[in-house]
Amino acid sequence: MSDFTKIRNIGIIAHIDAGKTTLTERILFYTGVEHRMGEVHEGTAKMDYMEEEQERGITITSAATTCYWKKYRVNIIDTPGHVDFTAEVERALRVLDGAIGIIDGVAGVQAQTETVWRQADAYSIPRLIFVNKLDRIGADFFKAIEAVKARLKAPGVPIQIPIGAEKSFEGVIDLVEMEAVHYQEDDLGATVIREDIPDDLMDEAQLRRQQMIEQLAEHSETIMEKFVDDEPISAAELRAALRQATIELRIVPVLCGAAFRNKGVQQVLDSVVDYLPSPLDRGDIVGHHPERNREEVRKPSQDEPLCGLVFKTVHGSHGGIAFVRIYSGVLKTGVAVYNPRKGKTERVNRMFLMHADQRNVVQDAGVGEIVAVLGLKQTGTGDTICPKNKQLLLEGMDFAETVISVSVEPRTLKEKDDLTNALDILSKDDPTFTWRVDDEMGQLIISGMGELHLEIIKGRLVKDFKLDVRVGKPRVAYKQTIRVPAEAMGTFEKRVGEKDLFGRVRLSVAPLESERGIRYENRLEHSHVPKVYWNTIEYSVRSAAFSGGSSGYPVVNAAIEVIDGEHDPSRAGEIAFGVAAEMAFRAAMEKGGIVFLEPIMSFEISSPREYLSGIQTDLNARRARVQEIEINTEPATLKGTVPLASVFGYSTTIRSLSQGRASFSLEPFQYEPVPASIADSLK
Repeated sequence: MSDFTKIRNIGIIAHIDAGKTTLTERILFYTGVEHRMGEVHEGTAKMDYMEEEQERGITITSAATTCYWKKYRVNIIDTPGHVDFTAEVERALRVLDGAIGIIDGVAGVQAQTETVWRQADAYSIPRLIFVNKLDRIGADFFKAIEAVKARLKAPGVPIQIPIGAEKSFEGVIDLVEMEAVHYQEDDLGATVIREDIPDDLMDEAQLRRQQMIEQLAEHSETIMEKFVDDEPISAAELRAALRQATIELRIVPVLCGAAFRNKGVQQVLDSVVDYLPSPLDRGDIVGHHPERNREEVRKPSQDEPLCGLVFKTVHGSHGGIAFVRIYSGVLKTGVAVYNPRKGKTERVNRMFLMHADQRNVVQDAGVGEIVAVLGLKQTGTGDTICPKNKQLLLEGMDFAETVISVSVEPRTLKEKDDLTNALDILSKDDPTFTWRVDDEMGQLIISGMGELHLEIIKGRLVKDFKLDVRVGKPRVAYKQTIRVPAEAMGTFEKRVGEKDLFGRVRLSVAPLESERGIRYENRLEHSHVPKVYWNTIEYSVRSAAFSGGSSGYPVVNAAIEVIDGEHDPSRAGEIAFGVAAEMAFRAAMEKGGIVFLEPIMSFEISSPREYLSGIQTDLNARRARVQEIEINTEPATLKGTVPLASVFGYSTTIRSLSQGRASFSLEPFQYEPVPASIADSLK
């Protein structure tokens, strides 16, 4: 597509069950991509194409599609709403130009909405807000807007107001055009009827339009001048001001509707093309040259060298697919591309535009396009592709650490290699899923973001890879650090085979306040240890820190300095220095005092007020810290923090405490030292 001003790359983000996939399914219907509306609750939503998604009625993996509206090409990524899958949101937002945040008109701003909103803030993504489900009992459009301002700290500006409420909700008033908008029900809302605003709603509409203009006047000289001079302001002038202010992140236009009842969706599409940015509006892309170590800039132009970012990979029965956002230049089938992070050249075998799991073959892709590429076998999430003679390395992506682990094993030894291969594929596709072999027990340990995350992984092993696996009980991903600085010596002196081996290493370990991993420093330059053994020492120390010794929990927040050592040329060897380094590290940790750390989760619980007392009593028994209680709303809300170890299987408990009427969400917060009584059991 040559006119980049008519491309929109958008994501749909929100809390679970706010209506993301339902809105996407309506968009596909009204744009003619689908001839039947898919429904999440029926398992027929096109964008929820995985078997696990259809069975559970939730989105697990982000799905991409392309549609056309008023001669604009709209690339959409529908993202998950469950906290266990926020990595899918993270990598989608990394390559998008705009987003639609969906707010439940009844529940308002929920916990995961805040999380994905912060993620969008980090990438400076211009957004619209769609207040959904206004046909539900308890829905309140203006209360939702207040929550947007209070909880999201977002400058929400209503550009519509609802006609009716709850069961009587029938349409919207367009404050830009000053028209009432209704939807013809016998064709599933495809026909939009615009008419004069009813007399009984005119005063409210004029008041809200005036408020919108006042807010826009703060960001637009044109609107300000006409507002001060009391001159009429046209719809075209309002749209121009709204677009500029939205792209500059000064306002967030707020729309309303009920996607499931087919109301308000077309106006969302209109606002996407009117107010959200094109690839040109997002400006130049900045990276650095990996060899010359200098900043490089690419303009969003076909004439520039190719620059694309791989933001997701999917490995299936037909090979691996890499999803690529093109920032500059043109990507063509059959060409060789260079991965500067890995120093590898690969060939683009085929390219597709994706519609969920369906592929439409294309031969080339230009600025602003999102395509799926076949052939990039060694390229993963966060990698850049470019010409080898015009290198540019874009900033990669960081993902949250895993907080929960389980053991997994095949039913038969014959399937062990198949299982490790499957785990390797899954970890490449999902940056928040890891696996390792427990050195002490010999078990395969898989780790993820939550119980649901690991349930999905198990389901994929069974259904996608046809593996019959046994899974252990969930285990908390504890970590350990050192209490006070300590120094220790490690000596290895032993006959191995026909040779006597000797190596001695001295190092120190000290706690770090703000870092998550370990900081390693080599001070062996003036020591007696030959340089040939330095890499072996570092590898052994890092391996010992990762494996965690007898407890099996990795060491974090630690500064390690290798200070000195002893070397006997007649008895030297890599094994000797490697083992000595590991012994010194473990001795220093014991000497300085090991502190075990546990993951603390932030929680938000929504519950009818009559069940709060029982829920709070239960939380107290789980070592929870309730930090905020909002009882002036229905349902009431509790917020706070709780150790992950205390809330395994909590969904069953809270259903019992509230007769199934309460809901909760958890999000990783931080690591804290565990109580002494628990620390003893971890040694």
